[in-house]
Amino acid sequence: MSGTVEGASSKTLCRDCLARYDVSLSRCRACGSPRAIQHGELFELAIAHVDCDAFYAAIEKRDDPSLADHAVIIGGGKRGVVSTCCYVARIKGVRSAMPMFKARQLCPEAIVIRPDMAKYAAVGRDVRAMMLELTPAVEPLSIDEAFLDLSGTERLHHAPPAAVLAAFAQRVEREIGISVSVGLSHNKFLAKIASDLDKPRGFSVLGRNETMAFLARQKVSVIWGVGAAMQRRLEKDGIATIGQIQSMEESVLARRYGAMGLRLAQLSQGHDARPVKSEREAKSISAETTFETDLALEGELMPVLRRLSEKVSARLKEKMLAGQTVVLKLKTSDFRTLTRSRALSDPTSLADKIFRNGRELLLKEIGGSSYRLLGIGVSELQDAARADPLDLLDPEAGRRAQVEEAIDRIRAKFGAHGVDFGLTFEAGKPKKREGDTRI
Repeated sequence: MSGTVEGASSKTLCRDCLARYDVSLSRCRACGSPRAIQHGELFELAIAHVDCDAFYAAIEKRDDPSLADHAVIIGGGKRGVVSTCCYVARIKGVRSAMPMFKARQLCPEAIVIRPDMAKYAAVGRDVRAMMLELTPAVEPLSIDEAFLDLSGTERLHHAPPAAVLAAFAQRVEREIGISVSVGLSHNKFLAKIASDLDKPRGFSVLGRNETMAFLARQKVSVIWGVGAAMQRRLEKDGIATIGQIQSMEESVLARRYGAMGLRLAQLSQGHDARPVKSEREAKSISAETTFETDLALEGELMPVLRRLSEKVSARLKEKMLAGQTVVLKLKTSDFRTLTRSRALSDPTSLADKIFRNGRELLLKEIGGSSYRLLGIGVSELQDAARADPLDLLDPEAGRRAQVEEAIDRIRAKFGAHGVDFGLTFEAGKPKKREGDTRI
């Protein structure tokens, strides 16, 4: 972290004019900006975590300037959850994944906007493209955050990673109209922690020399993998801070907590050997919808299943992937989750095949139960070159594939609703809140 005495042995980077100094300064000598980062290891560290600030809400405020000073919540529906919210709403206690009814109670004046995932994904791709101009070592974590390894890029950019990242943050604001927060450190675990220290528009640094002392003051919940259940278990054993874990032997932690104990031992010391992986292997691609009111009838559920199948198919085709197994997901009115799957003889990327197999799985579950959520997806992903060979047992399958290809061309030119099936006309669809899931 920064905060060294001015003039002491440290380094300084101005986040506004990008001037660099070999001493610690509270203000930039060149432009007078107070947005100066000071740290002794500032120009040595190369592992970063970049996180877009209140991503969905920031995009909506960018597109509608009248929202600038208002509390904005992205979500909706009586039974939905908050996808994200702006910092004005966060001051009132609203948080991501909070039930919408609670968010409205905490911040009744908030403007609620239903998510536009296509728009957010397009912006996310633009930000990702800018990241890849800095380094090929970009590991996406989600639509709006990623790890970057800028080791060895100083000769290319004629600047250390810290300066390159500061320039990147400026460019995102200037060209895309949203802000990012940057965490810079010597491994992924600490970079992720650093990016959360000074949001929004933050730039925080955690160096090697301060790692142990910094972590000692943190709650155990900061450690990756320590969820609510593990927190309760540690608290029961009298452990509330990382400093307490630092003082324990690794063998003791391993006996007490198994594999998680070994992780606690390593991360509490600031050790994280995980490399930044530029390609994350996708395990599945899916889409799901939570309904405003429970649905039970075939005529209500099938149009939704068709639309979701088309979404999954579009993503598969975009990534040139195909799936060998179709997976149906249902959540009952009493919150029980059901998953049903069917292995295919050949991988597919076709909406028609995904829907037909999903329909057969769904028909077995209709009758006697009502559902608050429906999802469809494919797993066992592989290259699309192996997908959808000619099916001699279903001569009509080839014709349907040709029709789907023609529909894809029309939609690419005129938009997602350039062609619609009668099954999925808007007039026949129940009102719902849609959300997409990728694993």
